[in-house]
Amino acid sequence: MTKAKTPKLSELLRRGEIFAVECPSREILKHVTSRWGVLVLVALMEGTHRFSDLRRKVGGVSEKMLAQTLQCLEKDGFIHRVSLPVVPPHVEYSLTPMGAEIGRKVESLADWIEINLPTILAAQRAG
Repeated sequence: MTKAKTPKLSELLRRGEIFAVECPSREILKHVTSRWGVLVLVALMEGTHRFSDLRRKVGGVSEKMLAQTLQCLEKDGFIHRVSLPVVPPHVEYSLTPMGAEIGRKVESLADWIEINLPTILAAQRAG
């Protein structure tokens, strides 16, 4: 018995499934590719972080947006949240195996943007 092959996003795009309004992958795509989603996933690629550490690392994110982003990514199965029974409360976040996999992919996208930033900025100035 062979394992069914999971189609790649590019294959889904060609088939048009992700373009369907009711496609559940759209919401997950939004969580992973949002500005804060990408930055949180990349930050957690370095290892476990506390909420306050993540907030400092991901400059400009509000406490509310960071909490919402972490909740979405946890619900999607990308982040593992551990609440330690201490005073004050101590919560740690890390990537699940699936989170590490998607983290590598968005990290690659972020790296590409950084490498090509001068060309992109030049195009913006010319446009």
